[in-house]
Amino acid sequence: MGKHKNILLMIADDMGKNMTCYGARNPHTPHLDRLAASGTRFDAAFTSTASCSCSRSVIYTGLHTHENGQWGLAYGKQHFQCFDHIESAPKLFNDAGYLTGIIGKVHVGPDHLFPWTVRQENNRNGEEATSRDTALVADRASAFFERARAEDVPFFLTIGYIDPHRHAWERGGFGNREGYDPRIKDVKYDPNDVELPPWTTDVPEARREFAEFYRSINRLDQGVGLMLDALKRNGFEDDTLVIFLSDNGPPFVNSKTTLYDAGVCLPLLIRAPGQEAGIANPNLISYIDLLPTMLDWAGTSTLPLSSPRKGRSMLPILTAGTTHPAWPHVFGSHTLHEITNYWPTRFLRTHKFKYHRNLRPESPFSFASDLYVSYTWEGIRNSAGGDGDKILLGKRKLRDYLYRPAEELYDLERDPDEVRNLAGQAAYADVLIEMRKRLEVWQLETRDPFLLRDGVSLLAVKRYVEHGEKIDLPDRFDMPADRPGNKGVRAVQWTDDGLGVSSGFWSSA
Repeated sequence: MGKHKNILLMIADDMGKNMTCYGARNPHTPHLDRLAASGTRFDAAFTSTASCSCSRSVIYTGLHTHENGQWGLAYGKQHFQCFDHIESAPKLFNDAGYLTGIIGKVHVGPDHLFPWTVRQENNRNGEEATSRDTALVADRASAFFERARAEDVPFFLTIGYIDPHRHAWERGGFGNREGYDPRIKDVKYDPNDVELPPWTTDVPEARREFAEFYRSINRLDQGVGLMLDALKRNGFEDDTLVIFLSDNGPPFVNSKTTLYDAGVCLPLLIRAPGQEAGIANPNLISYIDLLPTMLDWAGTSTLPLSSPRKGRSMLPILTAGTTHPAWPHVFGSHTLHEITNYWPTRFLRTHKFKYHRNLRPESPFSFASDLYVSYTWEGIRNSAGGDGDKILLGKRKLRDYLYRPAEELYDLERDPDEVRNLAGQAAYADVLIEMRKRLEVWQLETRDPFLLRDGVSLLAVKRYVEHGEKIDLPDRFDMPADRPGNKGVRAVQWTDDGLGVSSGFWSSA
């Protein structure tokens, strides 16, 4: 290993575990499989939230979206931005003397908080980014590597691939009609032969779209191969921590924008120079752990931060082939996608159980625009003769997807598809109470304004209690319209810092 410790971070856009190294039959991903075989494949890696900008903000800041301020998408009318005091990965690595760069999709803001030295975005003004031409991306990365070598400095380079995101304005498209560098071979898939994930419905429209989706993934895979070749050709293969991941799940209904595993349990491949190869790591990893890992690798983990981070470096368990007791759970936080997709929810996941706390259960779950216009949704919504009580999204009833209760609890060992909600079953009451309590403690620790009682934020009313006011705030999730009174109702027990958490059971009704 040389004197510099470099980092190459590659982020796919809207890709699940659609890789042969994760057991998928198609698409073909030989280059990603090669990366997995030379390093570590994490089988239980979780983004905090299943939305592009939000997830990227977690990767770059080590903070959940309700901590860093990136509540929703960054572009257009959405215009969600991180808080001004937040330090990002490019800022921290600039301070550490690294040459920083990003090629392709950025999708976070504001720009001054993400000061990459080299920024080749090419998708401003609503145009499709040229990073779908993954050979061109590899060439630009090679030029970046050459600059780092000429300046004799370590580098932190992020590749924001556009693939396999849906095309920005082509219904059912995945960028497959565009022309590309001849080094990229167009690999097509027969819709009748594609492997559909268990969370979608087998309709002809889904088969056609997944064939195009897999075609885009194969193009991405070839680009990763060219990227790794460029890294080796420039002499950095033995000096670089290589990370490949996706920002959120595939762009289909019942995956992207949901906190079910289909939306948040994602591919994560990491290769560190000199590490043991071919590791399948089962530990529960959160994307808040990525920034601490990269800083740890670079030897800059002591840099001062304005906001405390709960994430940890994964390097001590990078080659662990069994579960470690210090990594027992992950949390997640989703509030918005597009500005009209307001449906706040939080989750806690262990190896056995998954708990969802839905903050607006009275509202139907909203559709992201690219999912709504998809041919797959068109086919699903008209399946089963158009009978809403019989339409399924995978194994989940469409009605249960659209209308979700305040709490969901799933036994993942028996129900990995998260379709049989145990929250109302007496046999699981103790599990529910414990999971609820652990989630709310996390909400307190991360100052989540969506820790609610009686439909109001405990964090928002905190200042009144701090100034000596007595507030009889009912210890219930929401305010029932037929019984809004707070007299004779069990009240929140306030703690010393002015916030209250109850471990008992209450009803949202």
